Amino acid sequence: MDASDPFVEVRRATEALCAPLSVEDLNLQSMPDASPAKWHLGHTTWFFERFLLARESDYRFFHPRYEFLFNSYYDAIGPRLARAERGLLSRPTVEEVRAYRRHVDERILAQRSRLPTELITLGLAHEEQHQELLLTDLKHALSRNPLRPAYTTPVPRAPRERSHRWRSFDGGLIEIGAEGRGFAFDHERPRHHVFLEPFRLAEWLVSSGDYLAFITDGGYERPELWLADGWEAVRRHQWSAPMYWESHDGPFALFTLAGLLELDPAAPVCHVSFYEADAYARWAHARLPTEAEWEHAASHELLDGGGGGGNFLESGRLHPSGSGSLFGDCWQWTASPYVPYPGYRPAPGALGEYNGKFMCNQMVLRGGSCVSPARHLRASYRNFFPPAARWQFTGIRLARDA
Repeated sequence: MDASDPFVEVRRATEALCAPLSVEDLNLQSMPDASPAKWHLGHTTWFFERFLLARESDYRFFHPRYEFLFNSYYDAIGPRLARAERGLLSRPTVEEVRAYRRHVDERILAQRSRLPTELITLGLAHEEQHQELLLTDLKHALSRNPLRPAYTTPVPRAPRERSHRWRSFDGGLIEIGAEGRGFAFDHERPRHHVFLEPFRLAEWLVSSGDYLAFITDGGYERPELWLADGWEAVRRHQWSAPMYWESHDGPFALFTLAGLLELDPAAPVCHVSFYEADAYARWAHARLPTEAEWEHAASHELLDGGGGGGNFLESGRLHPSGSGSLFGDCWQWTASPYVPYPGYRPAPGALGEYNGKFMCNQMVLRGGSCVSPARHLRASYRNFFPPAARWQFTGIRLARDA
């Protein structure tokens, strides 16, 4: 197989992420929102089998029960294993799941000339999403282990100069959404007009040192800073710092994929919920940007050639570093609810469930993170999570009215 082939490259990249893991690691599920790495290996394979290979009339499924085990949320396809029970799958074994991957890979490559190119591209984009999810889910699982195990080795901090400058934008009538005929997820279209008032956007993500000042000033104890749902979440979950921050009668440390490290005050704060991002912005006399403001700014950065300087999966850091780019390091919460664009129509059939049915009770994030594949991102890319979610690599970029 040609290693430069995008299909081969993406499939091998997922296996490479699993290479440092033991069989025990691959089976871990630490909470209902996360999935074991082994399940990610199986589900991304099932996606190709179900939506591409099953189109062939003579295709026989690799295993009659894998559709039940590895279907994620496609109700149109049929019943599925409850998400919270994916960690109970001691069978199939890791080797059996890898045999499943090899079988599907061989069939896809052998029949590719007869398969729809757009569905192969969608399957690869889907797998890249799961590469990121695999690492975020693994980080949560390892953080629950009292031995504080590391997935990777720490990368030395890069010297950097950080500013508190703001970029100004005139606003006016702009366009957002995916352009042209290149690949984009359905919810990135149609491209449409949005009117923006003049605004300013912070050049850098909020740092851990900035956020520590918020904590020191009683940020988690001041209800006037919080949305009602956010304040309820603070009390219910007893939040007093971002996820993975630890303090044992001393300075904060934080758990990372490289184990427990000293808190770097210059690095972007990460693993905060929308509620925390909103409360911090209020404390800082600012606000969160709308997704249209963010995309408008990001389009300028890409045109200026600055979009390639972000910290992504390929850097090997697997931790925010503070690159100064609008892209990478941390997904950035926006003030925008996840709703359809004007004229949006979900695709027919089960694939219409990919995004459309989640357009309720979610907030939009933009920009990618330090565990996002760089090739996966673009200015129009929309991510979304519930406002209380914290296990993803989520951070804060501030905005202000001009």
